Amino acid sequence: MADTRSPSFLVAGGTGSKRGTGAVDEKDAQPAISLKKSNTGAAPQWNGDPAAALASARHEFGEHGGVNMSIEASATFTVMEPETMRRMFAGELGPDRDFFIYSRHFNPTVLNLGRLMAALEGTEAAYCTASGMSAISSVLLQLCSSGGHIVASTALYGGTHALLTHFLPRACNITTTFVNIGDVSAVKNAIVEGKTKVLYFESISNPTLTVANIPELSGVAHEKGVKVVVDNTFAPMVLSPARLGADVVVHSITKFISGGADMIAGAVCGPAWLVNSMMDLHQGALMLLGPTMNPKVAFELSERIPHLGLRMKEHCARALAFATRLKKLGLRVIYPGLEDHPQHHLLKSMANKEYGYGGLLCVDMETEERANRFMNILQNHAQFGFMAVSLGYYETLMSCSGSSTSSEMSPEEKALAGISPGLVRMSVGYVGTLDQKWSQLEKALSVLHEYGLPIKN
Repeated sequence: MADTRSPSFLVAGGTGSKRGTGAVDEKDAQPAISLKKSNTGAAPQWNGDPAAALASARHEFGEHGGVNMSIEASATFTVMEPETMRRMFAGELGPDRDFFIYSRHFNPTVLNLGRLMAALEGTEAAYCTASGMSAISSVLLQLCSSGGHIVASTALYGGTHALLTHFLPRACNITTTFVNIGDVSAVKNAIVEGKTKVLYFESISNPTLTVANIPELSGVAHEKGVKVVVDNTFAPMVLSPARLGADVVVHSITKFISGGADMIAGAVCGPAWLVNSMMDLHQGALMLLGPTMNPKVAFELSERIPHLGLRMKEHCARALAFATRLKKLGLRVIYPGLEDHPQHHLLKSMANKEYGYGGLLCVDMETEERANRFMNILQNHAQFGFMAVSLGYYETLMSCSGSSTSSEMSPEEKALAGISPGLVRMSVGYVGTLDQKWSQLEKALSVLHEYGLPIKN
């Protein structure tokens, strides 16, 4: 029988999938990469700190010995012998031995960023994409076929909620049941054995900052043969979902990992068999849908990941400081680092040490009018931050979630998710000194007090 294997992912002996059989079966797939190799040839060691794993990941030098890797901007790659191309398409030669075909498949610069993302999340493999939404949609389309079923949290980013509620049922005949993931019984009851393929939730939800019990939810899903996909965009470094039981971790790299609000990118981090299947020439969602990352973007991001830990510590420290002080002034503050947060102790038990409780906080102003007045004064009177969506920027970004990033949801869906009309989401930046920024915030609060809002002097 002819060998119809597709080129495999970073292969240490991987085989790809057979033509016409769909995604690689987890039991049949050989490991394409067990873990990324470090400079010493050993796999990165995980000691409870993702920074240590990143530091031991393989370092790519430049073509001429530069300390930074070179950017491989080519769309296509040449071979010296005709037979080599046949062997690459047959899966006999691949990126692990520096054989590349076409940059929609694999590109050396993007591949290096994938190694860093895998080290960050403690997974076997990772593939970087053109956006966070492309990472999410590609994973779900790979794990679910027509007629498939997903169980998902009611509290999700609006774009993800729209994908699950509207697009996937219409275009792919994939349906979703939304549940409160804090209710384990509801999660169990929503799973339809033999039909449900994925349990999907965010490690810390957008925008309500609800913390998921990743170990417990993963256990429930795995008992019924369901894969667990976790969006960890809000908590890189803080949480490591794969180490807590999740099968797949997705990211919008656009946010904290980039840190500059200047590029759009995503990542899928998970087992090698899954990443291999997503790159299959015949059935791979990433390969065939083509959400390809630009290698120039991959290079820029690779230069930022080494200081992600330092940035996250400062984001989180300032968020805790502001949340604590705002709460003392009588505002309704939602932040997992506050002891009265319902999942404070849960997050503390799961979190990687010394990274805090996340870089976002919410202030519930109850009505959209109050929320807009609050943000307007913060930006235009006190110069505290910017009214803008997204997060993870070095400046503080503010938005009223119900009328912006969660606007795809109906009023009933927002109520189920706990999103009030006046919920202001703040991604806390780290520019300036803490005292300087608090002074600006106090200035804004004094103006708000003049409007009669319930703030203590």
